[in-house]
Amino acid sequence: MIVLGLTGSIGTGKSTTAQMFSDLGVPVHDADATVHDLYHKEAVAPVAERFPEALKDGAIDRKALSAVLAQAPERFRELEAIIHPLVRARENAFLDAARRNGSALVLLDIPLLYETGGEKRVDKVVVVTCDPETQRQRVLARPGMTAEKFELILSRQMPDAEKRRRADFLIDTDRGLEAARKQVEEVLLELRQGKSIA
Repeated sequence: MIVLGLTGSIGTGKSTTAQMFSDLGVPVHDADATVHDLYHKEAVAPVAERFPEALKDGAIDRKALSAVLAQAPERFRELEAIIHPLVRARENAFLDAARRNGSALVLLDIPLLYETGGEKRVDKVVVVTCDPETQRQRVLARPGMTAEKFELILSRQMPDAEKRRRADFLIDTDRGLEAARKQVEEVLLELRQGKSIA
């Protein structure tokens, strides 16, 4: 089974690209969606213990948690020490199920793939990219997003140029959805033909 990693900086179109892989029949494990789910389940108690102000109505409130982290970015490490092992456990369960189902190819959608050493757990990496100005416009158009918040997020992400340099495949989302979908199809074709499998 080929394990493909998908990553990309905020606003590059990573989630949309992951959906394209899913639409083409590739099982996708979404790390962000997993974290969202964990904030209502296994992560509630350990996160609330360290970040009590983030607990609202029996779940972890992402906005409240973001506010704490914006004031004290050094506390990201505390949060990651709790969250990363829980996400990894879900990822392993997903991979085990995919193997049992006989999947030939799966996709792990991991926003901080390179930043957390995730490339060691995958066979190939797809990086989603776009022009920095396009990225900025997309992100600042999001509800509740500010230039300061955008800069904080970017400061925690590896620069796009470095991700592109390390990538096995690039999906450029500057040219619209159809062009991106065609690139996704080309990646799958190449992988299924075995050209890129060492």
